[in-house]
Amino acid sequence: MAASLLGAAGCAGNDSSDGADAAPRTVKPVAGCGAGSWTDPSDLAPDRKPARCDKGAPAAQALAKKRKITVATGTLSAEYVAPLQVAVAKGEFEKEGLDVSLKVLPTPDALPLLAKGDVDAQWAAPEAAVMNGINGGFAIKWVAGNFSPDPSSKSGLWVRLKDGESAGHVDMAGRKLGTMIGKGSVIAYPMDTSLKKHGGGLDKISFQQLGSADVLTALQNGGVDSAWLLDPIWRKVDGDKKYAFLGGQPVGEPLGGLLFGPNLLNKDPDAGVAFLRAYIRTVNTYFTDDYKSDPAFVAELAGLMKTDEATLRSTPSMRMDWEIRKGTTDRLQKAYADSGVSEGTPVPEDKAVDRAMYGEAVGHKPKP
Repeated sequence: MAASLLGAAGCAGNDSSDGADAAPRTVKPVAGCGAGSWTDPSDLAPDRKPARCDKGAPAAQALAKKRKITVATGTLSAEYVAPLQVAVAKGEFEKEGLDVSLKVLPTPDALPLLAKGDVDAQWAAPEAAVMNGINGGFAIKWVAGNFSPDPSSKSGLWVRLKDGESAGHVDMAGRKLGTMIGKGSVIAYPMDTSLKKHGGGLDKISFQQLGSADVLTALQNGGVDSAWLLDPIWRKVDGDKKYAFLGGQPVGEPLGGLLFGPNLLNKDPDAGVAFLRAYIRTVNTYFTDDYKSDPAFVAELAGLMKTDEATLRSTPSMRMDWEIRKGTTDRLQKAYADSGVSEGTPVPEDKAVDRAMYGEAVGHKPKP
């Protein structure tokens, strides 16, 4: 997959600069977005409160000319995609003069299209294929985060305990791990962290890639020793003394979100900022605090995601978070290197991440 992406990089051009660097943009204060609308990117504290503006802020600023935008996403049934679906359903993009369509495409298929400008944005993550593509010349940057888990969530690495083992004492070296996500996923970073706490590491275990419906079954019937269980699947083993939860995604650190290609980074950054403004306004209006405490909204989300309300209510609300933490791409690339899926030298953060566009959307001017 990485080889095909790098081969397509030549067709995509070699301009990976972003519009904010090429021509400094004017950043003005935004009503309803005060000091709490931006947090220090270096703050990795688990109890960090995500940035927020007032409900309904930042207000829409319709573009002079309507713009069509296509966003690729791997799924429309996952909760972390819900802010985009709600933004479309509630007309938040339309208020900005944007006609947004969400197109389901696997990451390997979408990345070359994003780099060439055939799609404008991708709701994904800086996976190994993305970083390898940037190294090969793709004009792509991670421009906004998506979520971090609620502290009470147990989505993550679960292990079937052997005799004499407990959650605090498990030897993971040599185990077989079942996952629907390969080594090149951003989940490699928290997975590696959890494994190393228990004598393992991505280089000390074997992987068995399984379909989403098969991961739990394989863990329960002994086909694998451990598994990465997502919401709400982990509920099936929570409380069972035969299994232990070893860790999940870091609390307070989004690992995915929006990727922009050359269309919104360079050719039409006004549309890029407008897109982020609508996304951020949607989070501030509909996804603050415990949004699942509103039965009517849960019913609406279930309809958009095509899932049942009971399943949606079975897990805590996510912490929707549009910001990107400092050093996340460095930590991700370290995990990719540990698992042997990275190519070339590590991509510097400033070549992979752009915080200026969401900063402009909330009226935050970066320090010189």
